[in-house]
Amino acid sequence: QVQLVESGGGLVQPGGSLRLSCAAPRSILSLYTMAWYRQAPGKERELVANMDIGGNKNYADSVKGRFTISRDNAKNTVYLQMDSLKTEDTAVYYCSAHFTVYTYWGQGTQVTVSS
Repeated sequence: QVQLVESGGGLVQPGGSLRLSCAAPRSILSLYTMAWYRQAPGKERELVANMDIGGNKNYADSVKGRFTISRDNAKNTVYLQMDSLKTEDTAVYYCSAHFTVYTYWGQGTQVTVSS
C-alpha cells in the first residue's frame, strides 16, 4: 500500500501564506505525476496543481500566480506553497500520485482561510 502523508494545513488570515508538504516513497516520486487537489464543502474535488517527473507544472486558473508546486527529491517530498490566500481557498487539500491507471491519495489536510 502506497502512503502519501500530507502536513502543513491550518488556519490563516486572508493574504497569508501556508506551505503544504506531501511525503511519498522515492519509487513513486521517480515515476508518478504528483498533484494537489482540494475539496471545499459542498463542492467537487478539483485539481489545484500538478507536476510530472520532467518538472512540467500546471495550475488551476484560480491559483495561478499565487500557488507554487515543487519537489525535493532528497527529502522525498512534494510541496505546495500557497501565498496571498483567499477565503475561497478554504478546503481539504489532498496530495495524489498518478501513473497510467494507478492513482494514490493522501488523507488530506484542512486549510482554512478566515479573519
